Amino acid sequence: MPGGERVSDKGGGAAAGPLLLGVRHHGPGSARAVRAALEAARPRVVLIEGPPEADALIPLAADEEMRPPVALLAHAVDEPGRSAFWPLAEFSPEWVAIRWALDHEVPARFIDLPATHTLVWERDAEAGGEGDEEAPEQGERGPGTGEAPARSAADVRVDPLAVLAEAAGYDDPERWWEDVVEHRGLGDRDAFAPFVVLEEAMGALREVYGTGGHDRDLVREAHMRLQVRAAQREFGDEVAVVCGAWHVPALRRKAAVSADRALLKGLPKAKVDMTWVPWTYRRLSRISGYGAGIDSPGWYGHLFGASDRPVERWLTKVAVLLRAEDRIVSSAHVIEAVRLAETLAAMRGRPLPGLSETTDAVRAVMCEGSDVPLALVHDRLAVGDALGEVPQSAPAVPLQRDLGRLQRRLRLKPEALERELELDLRKETDAGRSRLLHRLRLLGVEWGDPAASRGSTGTFRETWRLRWEPELSVRVAEAGVWGTTVLAAATAKAETDAVAAQGLAEVTALAERCLLAELPGALPTVMRILADRAALDADVGHLAQALPALVRSLRYGDVRGTDTGALAGVAAGLAERIFVGLPPACAALDADAAEEMRRHVDAVHGAVGLLGDTPAPGHGDLRDRWRSVLRVLSGRDTVPGVVRGRAVRLLLDEGELGQDEAARLMGLVLSPGTAPADAAAWIEGFVGGGSGGGMLLVHDERLLGLVDAWLTGVPAEAFTDVLPLLRRTFSAYEPGVRRTLGELVRRGPGTPGSAAAVGSGIPGFAPDLDMARADAVLPVVRLLLGLDGDQPSAEDNDLVGVGR
Repeated sequence: MPGGERVSDKGGGAAAGPLLLGVRHHGPGSARAVRAALEAARPRVVLIEGPPEADALIPLAADEEMRPPVALLAHAVDEPGRSAFWPLAEFSPEWVAIRWALDHEVPARFIDLPATHTLVWERDAEAGGEGDEEAPEQGERGPGTGEAPARSAADVRVDPLAVLAEAAGYDDPERWWEDVVEHRGLGDRDAFAPFVVLEEAMGALREVYGTGGHDRDLVREAHMRLQVRAAQREFGDEVAVVCGAWHVPALRRKAAVSADRALLKGLPKAKVDMTWVPWTYRRLSRISGYGAGIDSPGWYGHLFGASDRPVERWLTKVAVLLRAEDRIVSSAHVIEAVRLAETLAAMRGRPLPGLSETTDAVRAVMCEGSDVPLALVHDRLAVGDALGEVPQSAPAVPLQRDLGRLQRRLRLKPEALERELELDLRKETDAGRSRLLHRLRLLGVEWGDPAASRGSTGTFRETWRLRWEPELSVRVAEAGVWGTTVLAAATAKAETDAVAAQGLAEVTALAERCLLAELPGALPTVMRILADRAALDADVGHLAQALPALVRSLRYGDVRGTDTGALAGVAAGLAERIFVGLPPACAALDADAAEEMRRHVDAVHGAVGLLGDTPAPGHGDLRDRWRSVLRVLSGRDTVPGVVRGRAVRLLLDEGELGQDEAARLMGLVLSPGTAPADAAAWIEGFVGGGSGGGMLLVHDERLLGLVDAWLTGVPAEAFTDVLPLLRRTFSAYEPGVRRTLGELVRRGPGTPGSAAAVGSGIPGFAPDLDMARADAVLPVVRLLLGLDGDQPSAEDNDLVGVGR
């Protein structure tokens, strides 16, 4: 082949042989060199390090919809969670070789050890605890760990680049590689020279270190040699091989065919499927845990794509980004940053400025020495947020195809950069998006995380944080065992989870998720199991944990149009059982158990408040029943103080207890006959726990006076014991509330500025409503409420009543 003699003469032998192009995975310098070498050599076939099962997928790389970064995904058919990735970016030498072969209508083939062996081999190594095995060179994933570090010449235990950099006097392998490869312009130089030099260096290292502690390389290299021989028999010596530079000496070495076949004999197998999946720059970077040998894929992509003046073009990108963030960056800043980067490179003895020099220049010139905007530059540009795309014609499990169809119909495109999505469930498209995201969460595909909605707490709004990670493709493949569509798979998964649930709270939470995801097919099974578990569970704490989730589910039914009649009956029955069992369950509790029971009381109170509006035939008025339970709790001496205090507070808030009665109960519990610790617990239940108790004390001087008098009367020997409880109670108040309480206590009761003085002496306040001033604001209120007419009406009287 053209250039073959050149390779032969300089490649370590006079005999003709395959063109071995040793590369660094995801190296833009290697990618440029591979493209130049293939152009010069014009081989008849290109062999690439990678799983041979993916040969049929190579033509898809020429599809217009294919945009790197992408990855080959292999997963075991019987165990989809066992999978492996082979990521490729536009600056990956393997991707360049594939595209060159397709553009020139030259066959391209993968020659690494088949994934059918590597997936099983990795599983057996994990089971047997073998620690000397190496995963596939571009990223094999183990169960539950995401993708394992990719292996390259820079990432094996004996780091070849580190050894070569140290020999050249560098303390940083990355900087050495940039200087000798990435910053090397090809020009009119010999296109094969870099590969010859790199092969000689790796040959010397292999002589010293052998496999570098990775015996699996011997098997992989044996398979690659067999594939190279087969290609030579078919195409002669016009064969080009693109592989990790570490393997080149082993492929060049003469070895008996029988010996290579012996190494491959008896390898375990598993049936595998392969496809292309989108990848991200973040997954190519070390910061995400994926050790692909590059710290800054965005920077490497820029180096590969910049035809000239890479530093000037890079700093221009930085300026555009900072300007978009409202930072003042002018053309003069760019010019000075370029000059500084070039000066730093000259001082450091580098042929061209690298990422470290440009970063230092950006920090000093554009960021004014601050690392805050610099972090943004690193995240958005140096690492980058690019997400690849694969064509719809790529092989996929049926569930993946259904998901893609739903994503297109709902206009919900996967994106690598995290974003917030606000949904209004009254709109059909947003309701469909909500269903999809909830169903995927049920299947373990965590594409979106629910977030607190801004500006509304209604059930018709949802906020999601979305971010698509490449490993979610594996989760989708795993979920494919549950069904061929998202709806069918989520329904089957929910039914199975309901049967396997260990506790009542798990089933109630699952019922809530089924309603959110709108899975009517799963609800009958979930409700049957829920009713069975509720009937058998006698633990009031478990029942109290389960009730809020059920009641929340009832609220979702309104906006989603779901029939929740059966759920309402179960929730009402659960509430009845709590009402009966709660008073006995509150007896003889220690401090921790009492605090937990107080939280249960709060949860049940909120749930009953919502459930009271839900028709539940045969159950009467649940709110009245609950108030009766609170009265029982507030008056029993056997109930812990924190629970009794909270019961009194809830009755007071509901209007079932007057201020005078509340003050009387507080006076009783704070009397000298009550142990200080129990009194402090009662106070915590009454005004603590984030219940707004601070404002209650601010506006009711009698209650504040009782607490103040009790506190000043606590004996010295008991004060140390009650101090932690009091500190926990009052430290939860807002700073302004604490300050106001301090002022009220300092001034004393009945003085100006105290609670009693408010409304009886301060200008602007009076004992009765000032009707003239109220009438003055009515026109504005009517305008805001959209009420017609100018004459006062009964509605105005209602407004005044609200003001009162």
